[in-house]
Amino acid sequence: MIKTADVVIIGGGISGCSIAYNLAKKGVKNIVVLEKRFLASGSTGRCGAGIRQQWGTEMNCRLSMESIKFFETANEELEYDGDIEFKQGGYLLVSSTEKEDMQFKKNVELQKSLGITVDFLTPKEAAEIVPYLNTDMISSATFCPDDGHLNPFLTTDAYANAARRLGVKIYTFTEVIGIKTENGKIKGVITNKGEISTNIVVNAAGGYSKLIADMVNIDIPVYAERHQILVTEPVEPMQGPMVMSFSLNIYCQQSPHGSFIMGRGDDNEPRDLRITSSWQFLDEMAKTVTELLPPIGELRVIRQWAGLYTMTPDKHPIYGPVKNLEGFYLAIGFSGHGFMLGPMTGLLMAEQILGEKNTIDISKLSLERFEKGELVFEPSVV
Repeated sequence: MIKTADVVIIGGGISGCSIAYNLAKKGVKNIVVLEKRFLASGSTGRCGAGIRQQWGTEMNCRLSMESIKFFETANEELEYDGDIEFKQGGYLLVSSTEKEDMQFKKNVELQKSLGITVDFLTPKEAAEIVPYLNTDMISSATFCPDDGHLNPFLTTDAYANAARRLGVKIYTFTEVIGIKTENGKIKGVITNKGEISTNIVVNAAGGYSKLIADMVNIDIPVYAERHQILVTEPVEPMQGPMVMSFSLNIYCQQSPHGSFIMGRGDDNEPRDLRITSSWQFLDEMAKTVTELLPPIGELRVIRQWAGLYTMTPDKHPIYGPVKNLEGFYLAIGFSGHGFMLGPMTGLLMAEQILGEKNTIDISKLSLERFEKGELVFEPSVV
């Protein structure tokens, strides 16, 4: 392992690898990515892998719009030998309450103003897109055909390979156990395999990001929440878009390989970094999907797993430097959506570290917003 680096990135998921690639593309030569297990072993590899632009805030809409533009040409941009498997089958968001109907109308107005291809639909129109949808359970829907799904492992691999070609050193099974500081400045990183001297550390550690921040006595308002997912046996293609409902607490997508991937949230989930599975999740998930999408209830479950959502109070990420510790940067708190924002996370963080003007103004997503009480709440989260 090398002894000095210009930038050390903690976390080998989509965010860390994207940041490394974008820094290297901009000419930074001595970059290290540290991952305590294998690449995409954390939240990235355990996510539902959906990609959407249908958000309730302008910030999330813009971040996702630009990320999708990248995903559309990522195989070429990253010179990937394989295929990240980006399938743009759309997202069908369904509402079941009057309050949610009103929120959907506001969301669509915002999304259209930004140039997103989206429509507000009646239940009958929604059933034209997913014919077996139980319309008795919904009151309206929205649909964007450009949203979709891709493979998180292959996408991370594509970023990592591109970063390595540009000289980035990626050390897997290398755990950060301490961070050295001096006079309010970053000085180095201590791992289980040795120390690296550096003046810049990027915390992109996902569910473990609070533990990393604790190493330098920086209090960040995030917590890790277990989020569970299951996958069914593969069947012939029968559902194009992701079907999602915030009020019914479900998302359900057929992957390019034929399996259905589905998940739900639960505010009562433990916050102790566990990634075990529970029978309660399986029971509730089965009930909801059987009611909303009846034919899927006939499929056999192959397995289930869990990952970590890193939640912030306003469901927006935290980007940028920490004012009281020079050289310490945050790319955390994605509240379950870090994978889909990966391309813009990498670009925006590289711009911040190099002192460039950001492609999208993310000043409202700094850590200081919590101290100032300037939160921007995202209403559209499962």
